[in-house]
Amino acid sequence: MKQRTSLLVSLNFPPSSIASVHRARHLAKHLPEFGWRPIVLAVDEKFHKEPVDFALGRLVPETVDVRRVRALPVKLGKLLGVGDLALRSMFQVWHEIKQLVKAEQPDVVFFTGWPFYQMLLTSWIRCSFGLPVVLDFQDPWVSAEGSSRPKWSKGGAAHRLAVALEPRAIRDASYITSVSDRQNDEMAARYSWLDRARMAAVPIGGDPDDFTALRRNPPVHPQVRLDPGKINFSFVGAFMPRTGPAARTVFRALAQVRRSHPELAARIRFNFVGTSNQPNGYGAFQVAPLAVEEGVGDLVHETPQRVAYLEALSLLANSHALLLIGSDEPHYTASKIYPALMSGRPYLSIFHQASSSHQILSGAGGGESLAFAGQEELAELEPALGAAIVRLASDAERYSPAKPESWSDYHASSVARRFAEIFASVGR
Repeated sequence: MKQRTSLLVSLNFPPSSIASVHRARHLAKHLPEFGWRPIVLAVDEKFHKEPVDFALGRLVPETVDVRRVRALPVKLGKLLGVGDLALRSMFQVWHEIKQLVKAEQPDVVFFTGWPFYQMLLTSWIRCSFGLPVVLDFQDPWVSAEGSSRPKWSKGGAAHRLAVALEPRAIRDASYITSVSDRQNDEMAARYSWLDRARMAAVPIGGDPDDFTALRRNPPVHPQVRLDPGKINFSFVGAFMPRTGPAARTVFRALAQVRRSHPELAARIRFNFVGTSNQPNGYGAFQVAPLAVEEGVGDLVHETPQRVAYLEALSLLANSHALLLIGSDEPHYTASKIYPALMSGRPYLSIFHQASSSHQILSGAGGGESLAFAGQEELAELEPALGAAIVRLASDAERYSPAKPESWSDYHASSVARRFAEIFASVGR
């Protein structure tokens, strides 16, 4: 098989600790299996705002070709009112792409975001080099959440910029991907000229090899330690704003368990870790106040700051059971479900019945999956949730690990195969 070259522009790449690193990390590792040589273009971690995660960096094979560029320093950018990593590194990224195209002659250029402003280089790449460009939106650039921000706030200004710039970025793209069909549908609805046939939903997925690395090198100084005297249910990852109603329902079910099984409930601890999705999110509590309002504050512990990646996996692997709580939005797709399934631990999940996450979890085995069609149905689920909590807390061994075939399509290698097919369809 003749090997072709893909230039993967991912401004965040390990040892960066930003959640968006995993798309490019998975592709860089697995694309060679499908005939593609990846070259990663990233911003040097010295110019990131967030702390680095060197253990995550060690998960990247040494054979991966990573080129790192400088950026406007964080402090200087702050003085100038420029905080976005893409804006702080735009000139350097432009210059490095120009050099790499001349030296390496890639067959396709791939941008993944967040952030998104670097995608504005698409037209220049097409016009200057005739190269196909694939744009990957891990999150929406233009979103309903952004449109809800006050007009003259920083968020409101960012939304107006997104509305103005997104069409310029995507007009000359050869292919567009995101993590869900719903996200693609919403983008296609905004631009009648988009070819929906050249769009695809590709999940972030997960890599079971990460758990092998965890077993070899468990975290030495974790931020969060599970209480060995408790029955630990753990939710690891960002707590989205519209997850609140489902979480309240879970807490009400836990309150019912305390009334019906007081001794068992006294041993249960619900751990919520990384809920702010920010490494520096200390004190940004979102879950603990809800638990207090529902009368189970003493049974719920929240760590808002995001922990290192292998520590997050360790929490999954060592918890008694996992909590997978979704949004009330039908299209919500939680990337956190893939490592949860690969951890082999039993789980309790509650998602909208139209969510792809519920479809996957309900067919995976290995846990308890509940669903709802609207907020009015949530209260009806409290007894079922309470019974599931009791079963998981008292007899977790009844659950076999999730069936491997349930997550085989979301293995990092399978995701890389899908992108290899997309690259081949647009490549020179």
